[in-house]
Amino acid sequence: MHDTLPDTGLQLRSLVTDDGYLKLILKSSPIPEPGDDEVVVRIEATPINPSDQATLIAPADVSTGKTTGSGADTVYTAKLRPGLESRVKPRIGKPLAAGNEGAGTVVKAGASAAAQALLGKTVAVMDGALYCQYRKVNVMQCLPLNEGTSARDGASCFVNPLTALGMVETMRREGFKALIHTAAASNLGQMLNRVCQKDGIELINIVRKPEQVELLKSQGAKYICNSSDDSFMSDLTRAIEETGAYLAFDATGGGELGSRILTCMEKAALKDVELPGPYGSITFKQLYIYGSLDLSPTIVHRNFGFSWGINAWLLTPFIAKVGPERAGELRQRVADELHSTFASHYSDEVSLLDVLQADVVAEYSQQATGKKYLINPSL
Repeated sequence: MHDTLPDTGLQLRSLVTDDGYLKLILKSSPIPEPGDDEVVVRIEATPINPSDQATLIAPADVSTGKTTGSGADTVYTAKLRPGLESRVKPRIGKPLAAGNEGAGTVVKAGASAAAQALLGKTVAVMDGALYCQYRKVNVMQCLPLNEGTSARDGASCFVNPLTALGMVETMRREGFKALIHTAAASNLGQMLNRVCQKDGIELINIVRKPEQVELLKSQGAKYICNSSDDSFMSDLTRAIEETGAYLAFDATGGGELGSRILTCMEKAALKDVELPGPYGSITFKQLYIYGSLDLSPTIVHRNFGFSWGINAWLLTPFIAKVGPERAGELRQRVADELHSTFASHYSDEVSLLDVLQADVVAEYSQQATGKKYLINPSL
């Protein structure tokens, strides 16, 4: 198997320059040799998730994007978005890797039994630099896929599935009984809807377009609130009253949506309180911000009492918190339900070179519902 491998492979990098531009470039590097507990994976499928875009393209004004060169010398260049200079300053001059998850075939393996057992197998990988043709990783970063599961099917079996399960696990650990989720028509949102249906958990889905309401209805969602409707606040309050959902996960981050959710929680909590005190209800209300679809400042109007919390939530710290045993159980559930609960669907499959094309960048950077890109570096 070693004899059939090329000497080098391409890696995608995102670079911020000191003259105010973001560039996507390709770097050719020797295919590495694995250590005892390491393997080299030929990456055959890796999705573009919102978490990947934060590094890859989010700081760029894609309306200014241009592509030059060809082959391995292809370069995409765009101006930085106004107001982000201080945020990206630590990145200047440092080509950053991207790609948090993917799947492919193990083509080299270290000397350990665990590494040798993966040789030739199709595995899913969680890393941070998988927008490449070959990647060396520790065996602990690999999830062997069940027989018959393709790299395409296994490419998204970490970030979205474990995030959905992590939200439900957080709910249980913190004593809540139902959930609220924003940007609920996303791939992750649809997945969380399936998890909650399977596990018998009430879920309030918040979207912003009528077609997103219809999409979730077609998938059996019971509670769907459109934040663009005039009746949104009353609709959400009523849904919270019915479900007792005082825990929310917000993908937008910026703006007033999180504050509006907490306000509705407080209204629901006070429904049967005849004379609320000066500090509001005693019902604890928790908002977790786990995304930044809206890059504007987070605005909080403190009209929901004093029993509340706003925190950040990220998958990696959650996995560390629950420990390796529980994390392993969650990963196994993902593997067992990869073709049902945790199935991912892609609108487009592109090569590494395609990711640098200005028209393609303009498409995948929109993060639109129903548009999910899969990179196949072997193309």
